[in-house]
Amino acid sequence: MIKPRKAAHTTAQIFAAPLAIAIITALGLTTALLGDGVWDWISWAALSLPVAVAVVYWQLSARRAEAR
Repeated sequence: MIKPRKAAHTTAQIFAAPLAIAIITALGLTTALLGDGVWDWISWAALSLPVAVAVVYWQLSARRAEAR
């Protein structure tokens, strides 16, 4: 009989980072709609987070592809 493999990560661990990014993005959209001045800067910072994360992981995958 084959033993079932234990999961490396829990569901909460898997979805923690995407959920945090989603919450920060939603707050950025809200501040962009409701505020001016400093709130505009906060919204730009919050809305640039998903783009920055995508670029970082894109670069990491390119480096891993080169290493093969």
